[in-house]
Amino acid sequence: MEIRRAGTQPSAKGPSDWFTGTVRIDPLFQAPEPARVQGASVTFEPGARTAWHTHPVGQTLVVTAGCGWAQREGGPVEEIRPGDVVWFSPGEKHWHGATPTTAMTHIAIQEKLDGKVVDWKEHVSDDQYRKG
Repeated sequence: MEIRRAGTQPSAKGPSDWFTGTVRIDPLFQAPEPARVQGASVTFEPGARTAWHTHPVGQTLVVTAGCGWAQREGGPVEEIRPGDVVWFSPGEKHWHGATPTTAMTHIAIQEKLDGKVVDWKEHVSDDQYRKG
């Protein structure tokens, strides 16, 4: 058994290569091999969002605070709120983040495949984002 105490893992700023706006990443867990799952709490300030990306084994988001948006390629922008659980299928191109006026926090859970959990793509343009 391993217990990771709250406050023992430092927060990190979301890198500008992967995010637009102000994003804080708080690591929660990274299971040791042979397990592949990892999770983090991610907070998006108003207007902040991920770049387009995919996950080789999919991704689950559990919204814990605020109000946000999520979109899969070719689909509508969907509003997400606390208690909502969002599943993105393996390889499904998508983005997620806050609305223009409200911050949003979610727990992101994904698994590694061959050592990789995400494949980052281009940034979500302001025009794409404003369609939400």
